[in-house]
Parts: sequence; structure tokens; C-alpha cells
Amino acid sequence: MSKNSHNTRQPFKVDDPAPKGFLISLLPATFRRGDTVPTIRRLWREWVRPHRATLGIVLVLIAIIAGATALYPVLIKEAYDAFTARDARAIMLAPIFVIVITSIKGFALLGQTVLTNKVIARIEADMQTALYAHLIDADLAQLGRESPATLTQRFTTDFAYIKEALTRLFTVLLRDGATVIALVCAMLWIDPTLTLVAALVAPFVAQPVARLGKKLRRVATSTQEEMGAMANLVSESLSGAKVAKIFRLEGYLKGRAAQAFDTVRDLKIRAANARGRLDPLLEIGGGVAVAAVMMLIGWRIVEGQSTVGEFTGFVTALLMAAQPVRSIGNLNAIVQEAMAALRRYYDILDVPPTIVDRPGAIALQPGAGAIAFRDVSFRYRHDVTALDGISVDLPQGKMTALVGRSGSGKSSLMALVPRLYDVTEGAVLIDGQDVRDVTLASLRDHVVVVSQEVVLFDDTIRANIGFGKPGASDADIEAAARAAAAHDFIVALPEGYDTRVGTAGSRLSGGERQRVSLARAILKDAPILMLDEATSALDAEAERAVQDALARLTQGRTTLVIAHRLSTVRRADLILVMDKGQIVERGTHEELVTEGGIYARLQRLQLTDDIESAIGP
Repeated sequence: MSKNSHNTRQPFKVDDPAPKGFLISLLPATFRRGDTVPTIRRLWREWVRPHRATLGIVLVLIAIIAGATALYPVLIKEAYDAFTARDARAIMLAPIFVIVITSIKGFALLGQTVLTNKVIARIEADMQTALYAHLIDADLAQLGRESPATLTQRFTTDFAYIKEALTRLFTVLLRDGATVIALVCAMLWIDPTLTLVAALVAPFVAQPVARLGKKLRRVATSTQEEMGAMANLVSESLSGAKVAKIFRLEGYLKGRAAQAFDTVRDLKIRAANARGRLDPLLEIGGGVAVAAVMMLIGWRIVEGQSTVGEFTGFVTALLMAAQPVRSIGNLNAIVQEAMAALRRYYDILDVPPTIVDRPGAIALQPGAGAIAFRDVSFRYRHDVTALDGISVDLPQGKMTALVGRSGSGKSSLMALVPRLYDVTEGAVLIDGQDVRDVTLASLRDHVVVVSQEVVLFDDTIRANIGFGKPGASDADIEAAARAAAAHDFIVALPEGYDTRVGTAGSRLSGGERQRVSLARAILKDAPILMLDEATSALDAEAERAVQDALARLTQGRTTLVIAHRLSTVRRADLILVMDKGQIVERGTHEELVTEGGIYARLQRLQLTDDIESAIGP
């Protein structure tokens, strides 16, 4: 990765002064507007500049390529004049010069292509690495603003635009730009007057090209946004295929997808049509320039003021310049599409994480794991209160159960302990230490979470359990698996502990995934244990085994559990009943039954272990 860490980048400012330097000075005037140049300047500063040594070699090779190209029309002019004068020596030397010039240009082109591809591939990898690292470090609130499919699309479609623009900037802006300059110099050497006539056409072509570039920028932004939405729609539909089939939603999903595909198609057609106008425009402009030159130089030959060699050499130079000029004209469209992708890239990268170590944060001092909430309030958004004035001490080394209907604040309260989110008001204390005053690493080393939403990575079962304690021995991993009632099903698999679990654990059943997750938590052996209905996906036999393991695991540990089953809640030393972000009842099972409140209503039903159903509206 580039030594320019993404954490040290300067905030993006649209009004940054126009960058100065060789690279930016070559940009056509149509680029120097809005945020295009500041974005390119930032791209140069953060990602391209570390490769300036290699780029220096590339520039030398480009100068050789441009110089060799400019010699073609000069050589043709001299050859025609030699043919006219019947100069035998010059006629013999001309083919040799052609071979030498083309060989030099060919080897220079090879070197420039290899080095450019190497630099661009490195820049792309560095940018993707920085984006991924930022997303991994980002707050959950930022990650929740966009779907995983949309974020994934940043690494594919958006980088395709960026890579294409970088390639064109190096090959078109630099190489073709230098080639045009060299050819103009050749034309000036051959005939300055004709060069001035050809140059008069340029302003009439530049203005329409600039207008098309602005339109492409708008279309590209809309296209990339719609493609992100389309990726999200496809991912959502495929992951919900079971529900779609049961409720016969295939027609609805097909219609919605067709509409999204049509929207993207229409935007792509608009972009393609806009780009398609550039070539005819540049072709016509080039034709007008050649016609004007032919008219003028033909009259001058008739008058004896020019030679056929000068005419041939000049027209050759003019025609050779047509292709790089056309490429530069098309470059604006490609750059504008990349600018939209870069803007989206920096929109993510410029959001700093707020849950970070405070200056002077110290390691959490080992203790008994006592957790205290002091006047805690929390809001995901400024207008929605998730927790309101929570104050409670959780008994150290004991189990506390949270019960309440969906949206009552149970998960929010649990998430504050390992600082997945920060409190809006108040404080969360562990052994008297504010969790915001200790390092995140030490805090999370003291906490382990087992959720009903099991997350496994596409690696072996051994690796997924081993993530609980990096460097753990095979014996420790196997012991954790036995404690989680997972060992028997693991050794029955063809590759045992070396079996890959597949994407998101897709090769294992729900219960097997949950037992692997529990084994990982057991291996971590943290003093604070947090369970979110950790046995919900197990059958009765496996649940009994896991409950026995959990009973041993919770001994001496401060345990916070979100539970919907009475079998789990009865074992708790303290039960907190939550509703609308507040604790409305607290006590042991016996105490709450005696009080005759919400919890007692569940006890009277006796028909379900589902607390959420019992205390619903």
C-alpha cells in the first residue's frame, strides 16, 4: 500500500486552488472547471506522486515517442525533395532512417506501456486497500447508510471508470499530448503560415466538446448511482429467494428488476450517444483544417512559393496529429465519468470514524467485569431516541437478562458495552472505568459477543474458531468445539476441522454455524460475555448440550443476555424488562412474578416461551 496512509489525508475542498505543475498544465481548458482539477490534484498527491520516479522514466520514453513521431513528416518532406532533385545518396539513406526511427519508437512504446500498466495497477490496488481498510474501521452507523452490495460496487464498477481514466491520462494526455506538440513543432518548421491556418479551427471544436463533457459528468453520476441501486436489488432478491418463492413474488421481483435494468440502460444509451457525438465533431473539424491547408498550399505551389515535399510533409504531420487530437477530445468524456466515481470514492473516505481511541486512552485494567450504566441515553438519529435515561448496575460475575419486544432497546444497550456505538449522554463503566477512556483493543479483548446472527468467514472451521484467540493450539480449538457441542459434527465432516464453511457459512446448517460461533466465543475466554439468543437455531438435544456448556462458561463471568425463552431467563440473577428505551421492571424471576407486571403476564400465559409475543402492544 502507498505510504500515504488514508488516515492522514487532507479533507477534500472543491475550492482548492488550481494545481500547478507539468501534469496539470497539460489538461485542456475544458477540464479546468468545478471540482475536476482539485480532484485530480488530490489523486496526484495521495496516489500518483509516490510513483514519480517510475513516471519520470515514462516521461522520458514519451518524449522519445513524440520526437520520433515528429520526425516522420520531416523525413517525408526531405525524401520528396530528394526524389525531385534526384539525389541518389539521400534516396538510399531514407529507408535506413525510417527503420531506425520506427525501432526507437517501438521499443519506447513497449517500455512506456509496461511501466504505465505497472503504476496504474499499483495505484488501483492501493486505493482499493485504503477504501477497504476505511470501511473495516468505519462506524457501524456509516456502514448502515448503504447496503453491502452498493459498497461492493465501489470496488468494481467505480474503479473500472477510475482505472480507465488513469490509463487515458498517462497514454492520451501525456503521450498523445506530447506527440501533438512535437508534430506542431514539425509543422511550424515546415511552414508556420499553414500551421496558423490549421490552428484557427481549434476554438470552433473545443466549445462543443466542453459542453458534451459537462453532460457526460451528470449522466455518469446518475448511472453509477443507479448501478449501485441495481446491485443492491439483485443481492437483496437472491438472498430472499426462499421468501420470494413461498409468497410467489417472482413476478414482482422480475418487474422491479426489469425497471432498474431499463433505467441503467437508458442512462448508458444517453452516455454512449453523447460520446458518439465527439468523433464526428472532431472528424469534421479535422477535415475543415485539411481542406483549408490543401487550398492554401495548392495555390502556393502553383505560384512557386512551396514545394511538393513541403505539401506532403505538412499534410502528413497534420493527418498524424488528427488521431491524438481526437483522443484528447474524447479524454474529457472519460475523465468526467471518472470524476463522478472519484467523488463517490472520496465521499466514503472523507467520513472519519468517530468511535476511536481518545488522546491519552489507557488499557482497560483487569477486574471482575462489573458493568454500570449511568444516565445513559442513545440516539441513532437526532430525532429517534433508542435509550432514555438508563441507570443500572449489572452484578459482576452474574447473569443479567434483557427482555422486551422488538425495538425496546435491548440490542442498543448491549452494543454500547464494547463501543459498537457511543452513548449520546451519560456513561458506560466497566469496573469503574469509562469505556470511552480506555483503548478499543483492550476493551474488546474483555468482551465476547455471541449473536443469533452468526457471522462466519469463508475459511476452515479451524480458522473460524481460532479467530477467538489468534495463535491458539489445535488442542485449544478442539476443547472449545467440544464445550460448544460442535466437535462431533465437525469430525464427521469429510475434512473435519479443515472443512471450509463456504460464503457466510453456507455449507453448514444454521445450528452448526451457531455452534462454531459459540466455540469461537468460548475460546476467547473473555471476562464479559454477551449473548443474543445464542441457542435459537439449535435443536432440543444440541440446545441442552450448549446450555450446559454456557452454564459452565458463565460461571464467574459477567453475562448480559438477550433472551426470548423462559428457559434462558429463569437462570438469570437479574432480569431487566425494557420498553420504549427504558427499564420498566427489574428483579429476579420470582420477584417479577410476584409484582404482577409485564413479566408476570408471561408467566400466566404458560403457552409460549416467546416473551416478545407476550409483552407485545
